[in-house]
Amino acid sequence: MFEIQPMNPEHYRQQTRRSTLLVVLIFVVLGMLCATASNRLFGTPGGDNFQWNLLGVLAGLVLTIALVRQQLWSRPVMAAAVYGWQLKRHLMQVTNRMHRVQAGVAAGDATAMKVLRFYHLGVTQMHQLDGNSSELSQMVREIDSHCEAMQQRGLDTEQRCFDPRWLESL
Repeated sequence: MFEIQPMNPEHYRQQTRRSTLLVVLIFVVLGMLCATASNRLFGTPGGDNFQWNLLGVLAGLVLTIALVRQQLWSRPVMAAAVYGWQLKRHLMQVTNRMHRVQAGVAAGDATAMKVLRFYHLGVTQMHQLDGNSSELSQMVREIDSHCEAMQQRGLDTEQRCFDPRWLESL
């Protein structure tokens, strides 16, 4: 179960910049170390060692991914980036099944209406966090009409939670 968390857009962008810089620095250091090590171990002095440099950089990339996922993912320094990634991932799950969701909404299915409301709230937050309000303005009419339809049916419009299993039932 995923829940939309209130978040200050400026703080979010500051934290994601910081975590991105950290990951880039880790990759640069590990990529250079691995490229240098592979070059010294397997390369030939004065020869073309491109493949060893490339192999070292790829090894640095793999090590960076493993380090981020195993050590940094659950730490506070990555919290904003992880939240943004999870939000976008769940929104993409809904987007990939949007035809089913919209068909369910048209049929008056309460679960489909909840999923679409979560999607609208999530997209709204994502655009606010990313500082992309111009694209959000194109969805205002759709969001408002769906919210009114939910209110008419007596459904809660504060659908901040999402369970991926809801998509399976549509």
